[in-house]
Amino acid sequence: MTRRDWLFRSGVLIAAALSTILVWLVLGQLGMPDSLSPDALSRWLNGRGALGPLLLVALMVLTVVVGPLPTLPVTAASGLAFGIIPGVMLSVTGALSGALIAFFLARLLGRDLLRERFRDNPLFGTHGSQRLLFVTVLLTRLIPIFSFALISYAAGVTAIRAWRFALASVIGMLPMTVVFASLGHAFELHPLLSTTAAVTILTVMALLPWYLRRHRRSRLARWLHLD
Repeated sequence: MTRRDWLFRSGVLIAAALSTILVWLVLGQLGMPDSLSPDALSRWLNGRGALGPLLLVALMVLTVVVGPLPTLPVTAASGLAFGIIPGVMLSVTGALSGALIAFFLARLLGRDLLRERFRDNPLFGTHGSQRLLFVTVLLTRLIPIFSFALISYAAGVTAIRAWRFALASVIGMLPMTVVFASLGHAFELHPLLSTTAAVTILTVMALLPWYLRRHRRSRLARWLHLD
């Protein structure tokens, strides 16, 4: 990588960081509550009039790009503030926009390095398995305890095409988005249910590469274009 490439990537990273800080400061100036509880957020959004939907999308983008900020309270607040269908549409729009920003940041900053290092890897190589990557993103989106931001950044350095990533993200996030927007603050994930689902998905993701290595000619391997 040339010095010019490094300077370009550094400039993009700095611009992204400054943009994130600017959005956060603007939201703060507009009175965003310190508590990210659904009730507090919904009251704040309702009090901003026509600007409320745009603020919700901006807040959702921020929570996805920054990472540690929770997305579920924002999703719940969207349903409380705007109703189920508009809340779901706004939440999905914001989450997908943030996910694509994180995806392209990671792709710009780290994709080339991993592609050169793992040329034949089904996840990172030039001709990675698009179906395997699609299924992986879809599964991890289904359970909201997986970091939305981390998955987006990680997907960016893989071989998955952007439209497949976006489609898998929307399909995967939609069920829980509807649930949280519908039930708002009254809904909480049951710890046993969420843990069981997470362990199941992690087990499948851990055993799948082992199975595919041992059964390169299986129907699943052929469907994933690994044969």
